Amino acid sequence: MQKWSRLLYQPSLPLYGDRRVTGCDEHIALSRKAAEEGMVLLENDGILPLKKEQPLALFGKASVDYVKGGGGSGDVYCKYVHSLYDGLKANGVSVYEPLINFYRDDLKKQYENGRVPGMTAEPKLSADLVKGATAFTDTAVILINRFSGEGWDRSDVECNNEYNPWETETSMPKISGEIFPDGDFYLTKEEKELVATVKKNFKKVIAVLNIGGVIDLRWLKEGGINAALYMGQGGMEGGDAAAKVLLGLVNPSGRLVDTFAGELEDYPSTAGFHESFDYVNYNEDIYVGYRYFLTIPEADKKIIYPFGYGLSYTSFESNIVSMSLCDDTFYFTVKVTNTGDKPGKNVVQLYYSAPQGKLFKPARELGDFAKTKCLEPGESQIISLSVSKYQMSSFDDLGKVRDASYVLEKGEYRFCLGNNSMDVAKVDLVWNNEEDEVIQELSHKLAPVELKERMLSDGSYEALPQGQHKDINESVITKMEPGTEEGLTPVVRSRDSYCLTTPFKKDAHIFAEVAEGKITLDEFVDQLSLEDLMNLVGGQPNTGVANTFGFGNLPEYGVPSAMTADGPAGVRIAPETGILTTAFPCSTLLACTWNEHLLAKVGKAGGEELKENNLAVWLTPAINIHRSPLCGRNFEYYSEDPIVAGRLAAALVNGIQSNNVGASVKHFACNNKETNRKHSDSRVSERALREIYLKAFEIVVKTAKPYTIMSAYNAINGERASESHDLLTGILRDEWGFEGMVTSDWWTRGEHYKESNAGNDLKMGNGYTDRLMAADEKGALDHEQLKLNAKRILNTILKFD
Repeated sequence: MQKWSRLLYQPSLPLYGDRRVTGCDEHIALSRKAAEEGMVLLENDGILPLKKEQPLALFGKASVDYVKGGGGSGDVYCKYVHSLYDGLKANGVSVYEPLINFYRDDLKKQYENGRVPGMTAEPKLSADLVKGATAFTDTAVILINRFSGEGWDRSDVECNNEYNPWETETSMPKISGEIFPDGDFYLTKEEKELVATVKKNFKKVIAVLNIGGVIDLRWLKEGGINAALYMGQGGMEGGDAAAKVLLGLVNPSGRLVDTFAGELEDYPSTAGFHESFDYVNYNEDIYVGYRYFLTIPEADKKIIYPFGYGLSYTSFESNIVSMSLCDDTFYFTVKVTNTGDKPGKNVVQLYYSAPQGKLFKPARELGDFAKTKCLEPGESQIISLSVSKYQMSSFDDLGKVRDASYVLEKGEYRFCLGNNSMDVAKVDLVWNNEEDEVIQELSHKLAPVELKERMLSDGSYEALPQGQHKDINESVITKMEPGTEEGLTPVVRSRDSYCLTTPFKKDAHIFAEVAEGKITLDEFVDQLSLEDLMNLVGGQPNTGVANTFGFGNLPEYGVPSAMTADGPAGVRIAPETGILTTAFPCSTLLACTWNEHLLAKVGKAGGEELKENNLAVWLTPAINIHRSPLCGRNFEYYSEDPIVAGRLAAALVNGIQSNNVGASVKHFACNNKETNRKHSDSRVSERALREIYLKAFEIVVKTAKPYTIMSAYNAINGERASESHDLLTGILRDEWGFEGMVTSDWWTRGEHYKESNAGNDLKMGNGYTDRLMAADEKGALDHEQLKLNAKRILNTILKFD
């Protein structure tokens, strides 16, 4: 096939010869393997692994109502979905069927009454069912599930402050309030009764958590629970994976990527999460997740399960063999040995502690990590880890050491290995920095103007400079009524009649000449009219199986139309097309694998399915930080830690783009709340922005060179992310060297001309040529920037093959 054949002609041809890869057995097996490796064993008194001969009673509607992933653009249409019940039955385990039938019948009624899968109430059990189950077996499994999705947070709070073309859709906050009156972070009254009933009647009890975010797990510590498995949301074969872990056919090697505390109020982000629809104050600053719980006095007592935690059916010993400093990077050689009696994998976690200094620091931070191969009993492996001075430095946004610079303060820096963020080696290695060192001098970008204070490492707060309020809706032309731009399709532009023998514009240079090196991209763009450029920087109509539109589409000049597809748990193609793709585990569970090699394989498989269906950009990975358990989209994001998120996402991007198709890393940045997400202002310090919320993006940009970045809906310190020159040009391009294309999220409330001027190259799902022209008439549209936007879009299309 010649270049762009799949984009130009949309052939329904298999990617490799006569073998179609979309939803193939190999990809489904990879999805299952990823789920197996991400699941985290939380508790085990020796009851696990189970024997196949052990009959089981499955309690909880999640036995049938398995949640493979979250809702919204993160959903995937696949051939089938296997629950834990399905997985156990496939492995020959005898299950008490009357309970399964009871749950099926009850769920059918709930669905008929308007409930949706994953958002269902726990039904009350009859005494006869419990009695029958106890006669059948002495071993019970309690399943608890949770569901969340794009556009709403995990609460009953709903914002209806603008026109909504989707008003016939079911209100998830309303359903959430009905099912979870205390919030879905906590067990409901019915779930508590279920747990109490099972613990009272069964000798052996195992809890399985089919969840995509953090919930209250104190009940696992209260006695009567013999083992617990964080199953996560494992994609289409998550139930099969969980069954294999419970039966010991797979040794669990997942580790948590978030800190589980007992109360929602234990997280400092909770207090102001719903304070306003218009803004969120990131007062906790850099103290997010374990950085908060391990640093702020007494906060560690609130931890139920720490970041990085996970058990195994075997045991490991890890030791630092050597440490060296070379070219401003510390290198560590670590020896890992399987000291148990079963084969298994271990996650090696290297932590460092920096001196408090003038800037104050978290007590401990993750420096590097690696996952071992499967080690046989007694077998060892040598692992190499590293931490750079830049990674350990702090951004000085108030000029205490060096203004607007990354600085490495003088004092002792300690390094140690940890089984998790709390359980670290008592013996650590020390490097003494004798004087303050400026690592990188920068300039102020996106400084807050209305964030009044931020937390320090002792739990107190320091005041921050205040500025003048910024109007996120300021525009030289009249703004559209909020919401009326929602769900619009791109304009289908017609062509004048042309002769088949001369399909292109007379005397035009065609785009293939650029691909062939006959002319430069600059020469090609110079021939385009202002209207051509305006059309190019907006979304283009769907072709083939696409349902999220595309870009390019200048047939007069031979520019193909490149289509996009939602992610990140699989390539999302509408079910009416008849194409079913592979549903991979949700991003949080993928992150729990801590396995970069595995994520590269998942990325490659997803990229293959994308390409086979003539699509060009997969809208994934989503790498916003798990700032608060309340965020309804956390399942789609990786972790509370930017190093974990950035490194694993970079591996996924490398896998995707090995197919010569693109990844779109999202949502840049601070999209940590879904309620009123298109207007809410994330108020955050420059330091927290750079060290926490931008860091994962920086890692991906510098190490994986993604084809595209997707700007976020929300505002940051008074500027819409898609309109922020500081963010999209100043930081992303000038500082990090990003050379790809920036696309907006779909149907932002940003003004097209402001987005273009800021460096947001493409407006999706559709552009507004009329509004660009209106702004241009007032002299507000930067023509040179518009040409640059167009070149970046075209340069992205040149990468597709």
